Amino acid sequence: MEISKRKKTYSVSPDLKGYLSEYGRYLESVPKIYSDLHRFNEAIQYESPDGSETNWQTVMYKPDEMAELRPQLTRIYADLKMGGNSQKAKHLDVERIDFGVFGNSRPFRIRIINRYNDNFDHYYVKVADASRIYGLELEHILSPTRINYLINGGTLIEEHIAGLPGNVFLRDLLQKEDLHAVRVAKEFVKFNERCFVRLLGDMRSVNYVVDMTPDFEEVQYRVRPIDFDQQSYEGRRKIYLAQFFADNYPIVEMVMNLLNQETIEQYQKEERTLISRRYQTAERRVGSLLNIMSKEQLSTPEKTKQLNRELADHYKTKIFQNADTMGKIVRTHIEYLLGIK
Repeated sequence: MEISKRKKTYSVSPDLKGYLSEYGRYLESVPKIYSDLHRFNEAIQYESPDGSETNWQTVMYKPDEMAELRPQLTRIYADLKMGGNSQKAKHLDVERIDFGVFGNSRPFRIRIINRYNDNFDHYYVKVADASRIYGLELEHILSPTRINYLINGGTLIEEHIAGLPGNVFLRDLLQKEDLHAVRVAKEFVKFNERCFVRLLGDMRSVNYVVDMTPDFEEVQYRVRPIDFDQQSYEGRRKIYLAQFFADNYPIVEMVMNLLNQETIEQYQKEERTLISRRYQTAERRVGSLLNIMSKEQLSTPEKTKQLNRELADHYKTKIFQNADTMGKIVRTHIEYLLGIK
């Protein structure tokens, strides 16, 4: 399916900034460092631990540049992980900086290391795009997992989301004999539903991870999105359904082989019920977010009209006729599918 390779970056409005400040996401103490990270003077291709090529480049800086960046990057880690207590971060250092030459956010991946024990962690520095922020916030409120991120000015900081990349999972684990295939199929149905309800698009296998947790009898699987650039931006309805992306076909085939239609509808209903309960628990917060989102232009008029039309045709309803922004479409879609009046 055709997806915009370079979408417009939407700035954070005063209303959205106020919302983010209220819920502790907007911190003036976070260094506005995204543009400074572009001052690297050398880059080499980053290879994954198994030796395969990636879309990341490890970048290097002049000593004086790195001396300026290092304390800011460890301070960001302290803000993200320790509530800004930089006194507890004196033993932390920056081991590596990678630059992602892909996507809309063109991220930097920061590897922070503990000098006492060599344990490491990652976070990402990206352009603060409003549509991406709405995607992060909706994921935090409506999904079964929490999202940790901060913003200041044009700089967005995101915590690393752990899990096996979807494309690696499909390539290396999907055919293993010890895989609990029915549970994987069930989770993909529920993941597909979570994304569609709140209109998060472009869930190709490189844009989600699979988190596997050993349970007392079997392994539990949880699929988590890691890319939120396509939060209600494109006009085609199918872009918001992971099942329609070609690289997800192996797991879609597994779903069709293992689950009948009645079971699929059961899992979809289960997921909508859980989303509805999270919505009701955070009704004031999600209502405030969607009110702000509804007033903003987060896509082109052409794409907005197309999605409006395709959803109206799909559901055979006129409820979208007054939804003239992507935010209004998202709100109407969530309320319609969850039965919220």
